[in-house]
Amino acid sequence: MIDRLVQARVIAALQRQAAVAIIGPRQVGKTTLARHIAETRLSVYLDLESPADLAKLQEPELFLESQAGKLVVLDEIHRAPGLFTVLRGVIDRARRRGQRHGLFLLLGSASIDLLRQSGESLAGRISYVEMSPVGMLEIESSRALRDQLWLRGGFPDSFLAQSDADSLAWREDFVRTYLERDVAQFGARIPAETLRRLWTMLAHNQGQLLNASRLASSLSVSVPSVSRYIDLLVDLLLVRRLPPVHANVGKRLTKSPKVYVRDSGLVHALLRLDTLDSLLGHPVSGPSWEGFAIETLIAAAPGATAGFYRTAAGAEIDLVLDLGGKQGTWAVEIKRGLSPAISRGMRNALEDLRPKQAFVVYSGDEEYPLGDGVTAIGLEGLARRLVEPVVAR
Repeated sequence: MIDRLVQARVIAALQRQAAVAIIGPRQVGKTTLARHIAETRLSVYLDLESPADLAKLQEPELFLESQAGKLVVLDEIHRAPGLFTVLRGVIDRARRRGQRHGLFLLLGSASIDLLRQSGESLAGRISYVEMSPVGMLEIESSRALRDQLWLRGGFPDSFLAQSDADSLAWREDFVRTYLERDVAQFGARIPAETLRRLWTMLAHNQGQLLNASRLASSLSVSVPSVSRYIDLLVDLLLVRRLPPVHANVGKRLTKSPKVYVRDSGLVHALLRLDTLDSLLGHPVSGPSWEGFAIETLIAAAPGATAGFYRTAAGAEIDLVLDLGGKQGTWAVEIKRGLSPAISRGMRNALEDLRPKQAFVVYSGDEEYPLGDGVTAIGLEGLARRLVEPVVAR
């Protein structure tokens, strides 16, 4: 088992809240983590995709009340949204008995916003923790493994595959399963081939501004249909819409979000890039690494508000993180290569934003000042700063 940084957050949430929901795409490791946590205490595990386990919930209140004193793990909770109302009653009765935390661990493959709509009745009784694919801080610190993580992505079975070919085959099966089975679970009647073409187009245009009209024209569907399809991929935690930061600077700002396929390995599978050499020789190499860096940094700073900054005049910052409190806003420009520099667009953006910290993330490991308050830093180094905040010297 790969030790996951999110484990500490889940355990802390269980110590203060009655129910905790771990949200993440399929195959990201939610079940493995939940079973590992459950082994440390009295628990019962139910997979809501299993007919045998579903049968135990024919009378859900009776069954759940019979498990009093145990941690009840409910996997694929989005398949039974009606359970949320039942859980509220069970939690409230347990609270009256003095049991106020660590009652339920819920696992879901939909976005926090989507699951929260079903779980509104649990307001004040549940904490949500998003689980991302394996990140740079969860593997051994070596350039070879970092490149492997970038190429294969962070889904454990893909990252740990015996070969690049096996990893690619796993990711292709993953894409096929989502298109043929999982999308239908959310009530979306979308032709699998159309969604695959859209997903592939987003991979080709990794990190570009969303242009729904152009995508709709290419797919021969309406603009509202494209928006709905992208909404679904966002809800399934497979695509990220990174919003623009609207600083009050009196300038003409970009209004469209940037769109990223969240896992770099899926980008490469959709484009049939099976080796590091083929990736490095492809035009998507730079945007792919940018998306990989953005996902790494956002995962390292849970709770931060993330966006990008761009003006019509060319001022631009790839990632703006609002960390709140004393940490304030961090501006991050991402450059694949070993010679980081401050671009004119970054200088102009920094004048507009005036962030607390400013960095150029590059492919090396050394950390050194670039001038004007900007620090060159490796991706792993900046991720560690976010996980264990320190005041920069």
